[in-house]
Amino acid sequence: MVRFLSLSFLALVGAMVLVGCGSGAEETVVDPNDWRSEVDVIRMGAKGSEDDPATLRRWDALEALLIDVTGLPVKIYEASDYNGIIQAMASGQIEFSSMGAGSFANLYSQVGDAAIPVVVSTDSRGLRGYYSSVVVRADSEFQTLDDLKGKSLAFIDFNSTSGYIYPRFAMRAEGIDPDTHFGELAVAGGHSQGMLALANGQFDAVVLGVSGGSPELGFYTGALRRMAKREMVDLEDYREIWFAGPIANSPYVIRKDLPQALRDLIAGAMISLAFEEPEIFSDIGRIPGSTYSAVDLEFYREILDMQQLEIRQHRERFVKR
Repeated sequence: MVRFLSLSFLALVGAMVLVGCGSGAEETVVDPNDWRSEVDVIRMGAKGSEDDPATLRRWDALEALLIDVTGLPVKIYEASDYNGIIQAMASGQIEFSSMGAGSFANLYSQVGDAAIPVVVSTDSRGLRGYYSSVVVRADSEFQTLDDLKGKSLAFIDFNSTSGYIYPRFAMRAEGIDPDTHFGELAVAGGHSQGMLALANGQFDAVVLGVSGGSPELGFYTGALRRMAKREMVDLEDYREIWFAGPIANSPYVIRKDLPQALRDLIAGAMISLAFEEPEIFSDIGRIPGSTYSAVDLEFYREILDMQQLEIRQHRERFVKR
């Protein structure tokens, strides 16, 4: 049975709008549901996760929510990597997706504000960020980034915020050029791949995302801890020697060419989800006590600037060749 959320926000969006036609003019009633005649289907992008197979089941729960809220069919388009989501959004093949802040920065560099962030996850303390970490084997001699000079380091993906863009910027801010400091750099292709490569001795260190806390208080989630929970690795076998952050959490991004009423409807449903539909909120993998909150372009200004700096540096290196 289709359930429409009983939200005051959605009621506001669904209310009749009165449009004035000038002084003394009669008011015209406009039905905001007219936007449904402009949209046949909502196409949602989903990146498959090698860290957590339950991720795709979470997308199914979100698909059911969007169907309930909008009354429109929803199609999920799965991509194998970050770039697949970016290109699908840039080319208009999808309208709505979650993506990392770095992926959004890459998308923004291609299409500007044709696609905008609308909501972001927020924990029970109001925090809306996470961190990068550099992980080494516990039995290694490495204690700091300086100890890794001339050694091998694996990043995750060129479009990964915590696994590439942010840590490179943070390293440079500390006076370490990652392109010259380390003896070998590689891109692992995923967090699990990076950890397994570290475990097998292919690299001396790997960059991973970590969340649910701070360097001072400790963390309770992230790629390493998820793998340990699934007994793929033992936490005691690894040591985190460096952190950078906080990084703005991954946004849900929507194309601006969708009708405004539909964009507001989806954003309002997401923001109210933890309170109105806690079971669905849990089904999509959110932690009790957390919620979604509204964001705009300026919330990601730091990562947008970092991405532009990274692009300029790549161009300069290419020219020097």
